[in-house]
Amino acid sequence: MLSRTAENLYWLARYIERAETNARLLEVAARNALLPDTGGGMRNEWESILLASGTKQLFDEKYGEPVQRNVETHMFFDRDNPSSVASCIHQARENGRIVRTALTTQVWEALNAASTDMNELARQERSRLSTSDMKDFALRHMAQIRGAILGNQLRNDGYDFMNIGHFLERADSTARILDVKYYVLLPSVAMIGSGLDNYQWRTVLHAMNAQRAFAWVYGGEVTASKIVDFLVLNKQSPRSLISSAAGVEEHLERLARLYGRPSGATAKGRELSARLAQMNVNDIFDQGLHDFLQGHLRDVFDLGGEITASYLSGEAR
Repeated sequence: MLSRTAENLYWLARYIERAETNARLLEVAARNALLPDTGGGMRNEWESILLASGTKQLFDEKYGEPVQRNVETHMFFDRDNPSSVASCIHQARENGRIVRTALTTQVWEALNAASTDMNELARQERSRLSTSDMKDFALRHMAQIRGAILGNQLRNDGYDFMNIGHFLERADSTARILDVKYYVLLPSVAMIGSGLDNYQWRTVLHAMNAQRAFAWVYGGEVTASKIVDFLVLNKQSPRSLISSAAGVEEHLERLARLYGRPSGATAKGRELSARLAQMNVNDIFDQGLHDFLQGHLRDVFDLGGEITASYLSGEAR
């Protein structure tokens, strides 16, 4: 496959996952903002998702105060934000258009439907749209595109590049959603383990539609350590960091077999999976959850660079 075609398929999948992530981040902020400010110190729910998404500086330059309406516009509709849901859907469709002949009719139609409906949604009166409406819109369309890919695409190297993009972006997005909890401050250290603390952790599960799956694995008790274990180290969890890393590794290994040799990206993918497999939840909290997640995001960034160098730049090594 031409490196240019592989790059378009890879980024198409990354943009789909990124659109979903931004919608989920909005859900986390909206649910945390419902709590009354009884203790002071934690009124930064909307700013928290700007920090977690890495777009706070861009937001500050255009909007200033991180109030709900401005943050929702920035994260969902603003084409000046390259990571907004609208921008991601547009870029996913553009990447698909460039490699139209590499996509099935069903995948192309799903991309077109998402783009058309996004344009219609942007024309609606904002006061009529809730955060849940926006989240449901993004999750529905991204699921339709992803389902079309899984159900209709030929299992060739193009399919592998799409899945590498999907799983790599998910390895990034789950870490960012988890890291929101670091930025939403409790009024005091004494409130760790309190009802407020546990509610904020539950919003993470809710935003990822993982409440029932979590309950199946861990029972009724919700604690920070169990949530972190579920979303980082549990291979049964489809959005966990370790499951995402395994997905990247699997499709890099498929490419290595197809092309007759491993690449630098193959080795990096194995390293990321092995590093997570050797950890337990106590290791993560001993290191500090925020520091661990920031290190993981750097590892994902480095792996993305190696994938580009190995397959997408036209200078395979």
